[in-house]
Amino acid sequence: MRTASQTYRQHVRAILGLGLPLIGSHVAQFAITLTDAVMLGWYSVEALAAQSLASMMFFTLFLVGSGFAMAVMPMVASAIAADEARQVRRVTRMGAWASILFYVAVQPIMIWSEPIFLALGQEPEVSHLAGQYLLIVGASLLPALLVMVLKSYLSALERPQVVLWITLAAVALNIPVNYALIFGNWGFQEMGIRGAAVASLVVTTASLTGLAVYAAVATSEHALFQRFWRPDWEALGHVFRLGWPIGATSLAETGLFAASTVMMGWLGTVSLAAHGIALQITSAIFMVHVGLSNAATIRAGQAYGRRDRTGLRDGAWIVLVVAGSVAALTVVAFLVIPEFLIGLFMNPLEADREIVIEIGVGLLAAAAVFQLTDAGQIMALGLLRGVQDTRVPMVIASLSYWVIGIPASYVLGFTLGYGGVGIWLGLAVGLAFAAVFMMVRFWQGARD
Repeated sequence: MRTASQTYRQHVRAILGLGLPLIGSHVAQFAITLTDAVMLGWYSVEALAAQSLASMMFFTLFLVGSGFAMAVMPMVASAIAADEARQVRRVTRMGAWASILFYVAVQPIMIWSEPIFLALGQEPEVSHLAGQYLLIVGASLLPALLVMVLKSYLSALERPQVVLWITLAAVALNIPVNYALIFGNWGFQEMGIRGAAVASLVVTTASLTGLAVYAAVATSEHALFQRFWRPDWEALGHVFRLGWPIGATSLAETGLFAASTVMMGWLGTVSLAAHGIALQITSAIFMVHVGLSNAATIRAGQAYGRRDRTGLRDGAWIVLVVAGSVAALTVVAFLVIPEFLIGLFMNPLEADREIVIEIGVGLLAAAAVFQLTDAGQIMALGLLRGVQDTRVPMVIASLSYWVIGIPASYVLGFTLGYGGVGIWLGLAVGLAFAAVFMMVRFWQGARD
């Protein structure tokens, strides 16, 4: 029986109270990359194509490394619900340790990215520009991962508002720094794509500083940074065991989109630029679902810590209804105003503007197909992480995206000759399989 403290109305308030600031912070965080894409699109098509390629690699590594930070969220939420304050400190610290170790391990990929892109069949000029970008922005991976750890910690404490405000401040800083360094305004040297990379490094470091200061002062009872250098092997092992499947799941999904980026590069620079724009637009919407998924993780983690199955199921239904509503509105936008959305990224005087918009319209129509399934799979992932179920979802994701999604993209795009639209329809196939099987996994567990 549902208790008075667990009515549907109160579930809605709790989900939105957590979800709206988390959505805002994720959208704001993504707005930093979105700003780079818009300004580089106005700078040149080549720079935009290179940034699309480089961002694919950066965010693939970032999301894989974020698995350890994401593991902190349900672990802290469950520890708080079980009144285990010491465990909060232990898992947060070791989440940071695991993130640092991951950063060290993947730096060579950033440093030697240009030959990797060339080996993947990308055009030499685009590969060179993308390599220049990653040489600089690769250094921002460490502060970006530590920001994610602190975001997970503060969100699990139900303090997402501070994360939102600091991220908004970062966006406000990124715009003028980009404007100065990309185009050479206000007396600065014109750096093009390298200027966008420097801006991202500056802004990410500033975000980490702000969150660390807040965490040290406002949550001093947890003493996160005292004796930070001291290892806690048990907690590190727990974070690693929960976090690496999350990272592997992210790798499977981002690998699907990364493969689509590589395949679009085979179609040429203009197709890659259109793909980059469409991917930026769909990713911005996806950040809304990520915020809701984080709220689902926290609420499910709290119910898991209290052993409250009724609350777990009711909260799951509420977050799915909210996510479905967002997805429905997105479908309408992608089908009704695609030219407007894509045109925001293009200089009106750009010679290839019309062909980029034409390609992009088709890609957004294909993206409309997978909005509900994309929302469903990320919500299911959030709920499963809340109950600390990460290994089976990893297997489902790997099979859905790599065994089904990527081959479907290739067959539809090249074998059947549908080009970029076919590649994106293949994404829809992979996401649909993931959504169905992850939902089945969660609801079977929720009924037990």
